[in-house]
Amino acid sequence: MDHAQKILQILTDQGDLTPEMAEKVRVDAINSDTPVAEILLKNRLVDEDKLLKAKASALNVPFISLLGRGISPDILLLLPEPVAKRYKLIPFEIDKETGKLAVAMTDPLNLPLIEFLEQKSGKSIIPYLVNEQEIIAKIDEQYAQGLTTEVTEALKDASPGIRTVKAENLNQIIKEAPIAKIVSTVLDFAVKNRASDIHIEPQESRTRIRYRIDGMLVEKLALPRSVHDAVLSRIKILADMKIDEKRLPQDGRFNFKTAAEEIDLRVSTLPTVFGEKVTMRLLRKTGGIPTLQELGMSGVALKNLQTAVTKPHGIVLVTGPTGSGKTTTLYSILSRLNVINVNIITLEDPVEYEIPGLNQVQVNLQAGLTFASGMRAFLRQDPNIILVGEIRDSETTQLAIQAALTGHLVFSTLHTNNAATAIPRLLDLGAEPFLIVSVLNAVEAQRIIRKICSSCKQEFLPDAKAESDIRSVLGKLMPPGQIKLYKGAGCKECNNSGYLGRGGIFETIVVTPTIARLIVERSSAEDIEKQAVAEGLITLKQDGYLKVLAGVTTLEEIFRVAQE
Repeated sequence: MDHAQKILQILTDQGDLTPEMAEKVRVDAINSDTPVAEILLKNRLVDEDKLLKAKASALNVPFISLLGRGISPDILLLLPEPVAKRYKLIPFEIDKETGKLAVAMTDPLNLPLIEFLEQKSGKSIIPYLVNEQEIIAKIDEQYAQGLTTEVTEALKDASPGIRTVKAENLNQIIKEAPIAKIVSTVLDFAVKNRASDIHIEPQESRTRIRYRIDGMLVEKLALPRSVHDAVLSRIKILADMKIDEKRLPQDGRFNFKTAAEEIDLRVSTLPTVFGEKVTMRLLRKTGGIPTLQELGMSGVALKNLQTAVTKPHGIVLVTGPTGSGKTTTLYSILSRLNVINVNIITLEDPVEYEIPGLNQVQVNLQAGLTFASGMRAFLRQDPNIILVGEIRDSETTQLAIQAALTGHLVFSTLHTNNAATAIPRLLDLGAEPFLIVSVLNAVEAQRIIRKICSSCKQEFLPDAKAESDIRSVLGKLMPPGQIKLYKGAGCKECNNSGYLGRGGIFETIVVTPTIARLIVERSSAEDIEKQAVAEGLITLKQDGYLKVLAGVTTLEEIFRVAQE
């Protein structure tokens, strides 16, 4: 049985092709003298990855996907970039037990090429089959880091016992240019790829570097385990931490300036079983604060929130889980309200962006400055607007209500899943129903979504199940005409993810007379939401589906962030 026959047999056995379809493809291939693989892809009978896995099985070689996988520069050094580009291959790991070099290739049966690679690298080769488009992108991404020379230099300086080197000796290592260059490259890569966080994680045989890009963690780089401590010490010195303290978590910060922008980095270290892990949060000082419209708020949610924030007093709550962009929304509102004749005081943990004109205070638990004690002090500071980072206890709840009753506009956040749930949560924190009705202007809930990459955006028709789901959720909000959905095919601009940039989905509940009555009766969140929907509320999921139909994002994103 030839390879083409084997591929068809494997796809049939897996249930990806019916026997009739497989036979038709075989006959078409013979009649048109066209490869079986080309016919399968042209007629969209199977996707490329399934076809490649079947091909790998037929050729008796392993299949590998390199998406979301960093490759250590010392491994890349074994096969130089010109060789990788010419033969469409990339080395990605060394087997710890055998010392063999694993190489992802588009032609894993090319024995003369494998023999050449063994001579070039000085190691036995284990060939893997890989997607051609994927490997071209990976070669560009990994060799472009330019870390190989620095890692080689750093490895010369890094003795095998580097983890037990005394602090004074380690000081000498981290001053060397290669280590500084490695750290600089890691940070540069984060800035260029719009990352919000960097995770440098020691593992048994290597150090993994992951970036949070558009809200998702992706592995992009890897370093040899032997340079981990020197890299970590370099970061600790930049962040003004103790480099000889490895048993306790530490926090610090420093600025990083590129040609285009200045970044403020919050650094946190954590001892793990393989060494210290470091996480860096990137806060951009340039670029300004986005408006609510730029964040993706529109329609009823925007109108209701704008009305609520222009009232002279009351409470406005922004809700959502951790990492749903609540702070960004609040900063967007405050920057709009930040005028010369208004005194705005904020109490945050931590202060993420420094905004000129605002009096920003950071929580300091060791010194006794909590949300509650800060709120008490604020009321003696003649404020017009108060932002308290989070309402997390009954004392802060009572103080926020008191501030609103005495003529202040108060903003805060709650960790609830939707807007309606915030009201029972306030009741749980000891707020009286009649006081909530008196002071609550609006509750806004939100989630962050990834936006489809405009460079590789494709239109397609949904299946019957998806169409039925969309019509059911949107109901009267359903726009007329045929339903068309969109997705990103993946390109160089979006690192083959299909997504580029982020936006939000939102819902805003205002306290109308009917909702006020439900609050006084201590009704459930479901009853409050049902009444709000009857009065025109567009829910988070509905807002998400409307953005799906508008081509902003995908159904999968809405399921990921807003599935009930």
